[in-house]
Amino acid sequence: MTHKIHVRVDDQVYVLTGKDTGKTGKIIACFPKTGRVIVQGVNIATRHVKPRSRTQQGGIIRQEMPIDASNVMLVCPNCKRPSKTGYRFGDDNRKVRFCKACNETISVVRKNVKKSGSSDEGKKGDA
Repeated sequence: MTHKIHVRVDDQVYVLTGKDTGKTGKIIACFPKTGRVIVQGVNIATRHVKPRSRTQQGGIIRQEMPIDASNVMLVCPNCKRPSKTGYRFGDDNRKVRFCKACNETISVVRKNVKKSGSSDEGKKGDA
């Protein structure tokens, strides 16, 4: 089952809960199937890696681990504070995200929505 994630890759987010509460960072990756995101500089884990070949080095690696998407809040690029987001149809029938605090458009979610109509493209048998 896929989860609805309200943030995307390259969004600036604020961490609401957990050991890194209050930190902000950029989203590196989203995983809609599990409802989790990886935020740069947040939820860092230490892994001890064993060398697998002669060329690969072993050692201690610090890397970001996923956190639940419900634990982050989008930082609005216009008002520069964490805020809830909503969806609406803007100009040209495009679905856009907007900040509920300052009511400004954040980004386009979906390009022009094509209405279903009768088109002759793709039909066979007119040869």
